[in-house]
Amino acid sequence: MQWDTLRVAGRLQLIYTDDVGDERLDEFRDLTTADRRPDRPGGRGLVIAEGTVVVRRLADSPYPVRALLGVQRRVDELAGDLADLDVPAYVTPADVMADVVGFHLNRGVLATADRAPQPSVADLVGGGARVIAVLEGVGDHENLGALFRNAAALGVDGVLLGPGCSDPLYRRSVRVSMGHVLRVPFAVASGPAEWKAALETVREAGFRLAALTPRPGSVPLWEAAGDEKVALMLGSEGHGLSDEAMAAADVAVSVPMADGVDSLNVATTGAVAFYELTVRREGVVADARR
Repeated sequence: MQWDTLRVAGRLQLIYTDDVGDERLDEFRDLTTADRRPDRPGGRGLVIAEGTVVVRRLADSPYPVRALLGVQRRVDELAGDLADLDVPAYVTPADVMADVVGFHLNRGVLATADRAPQPSVADLVGGGARVIAVLEGVGDHENLGALFRNAAALGVDGVLLGPGCSDPLYRRSVRVSMGHVLRVPFAVASGPAEWKAALETVREAGFRLAALTPRPGSVPLWEAAGDEKVALMLGSEGHGLSDEAMAAADVAVSVPMADGVDSLNVATTGAVAFYELTVRREGVVADARR
């Protein structure tokens, strides 16, 4: 196949190739090992979106798109939505794409982007924020992606990521969140000193720190929420919140459950609690979004 560069639907550039070794495809190559956090060896720190729905959300986010890779049908589906992007869209046969990526991608299209600046903790809790999620030890990428999707759907204003949390912009988290991690603001406080200072900043902004836990002595969430601004603290799937996080909380809360069950998956717990604090308590209805 000969190289053939076209400009279609505005500035989007279609570039056709069946060369598995094409160096211009390198940032899509071997994603099972190359898409790592930037603080890990070999990581590039790129945001990677999979599938037409997530790629559209990436294009509509603050993250600057770099390039696309996909089969003709999927790139055609996106051409109108991405008309204003002056980036290359590499079009390949499905088998070539699979060889480049390192696995067969059913969704048929990928996009890469650079990271966008993150808000400070003060910015995250400022303005009109009423409900935020505060996460500690959520290291599973799928749980984290699901939490961001739930937060977006139920009107949570932002997410604070504490020690032990995985990277929300890791490819799997972006995919599981259906791209909503790209539109929910988040701040990171990973070190012990940062974490302590971040929780104090949240409290000083008028938020009540409510720790979700099945421990004895916790009260039902809806009894403790009141009309205050709430920072809902969720911990790891196994151990829950650390003793330090529990000590920093203003109140320990729980979701009452049937006998014989003491907890839910962290993303499911988050969804129930987010709904209680936003839709039920404040009448928040998430905007209709793509």
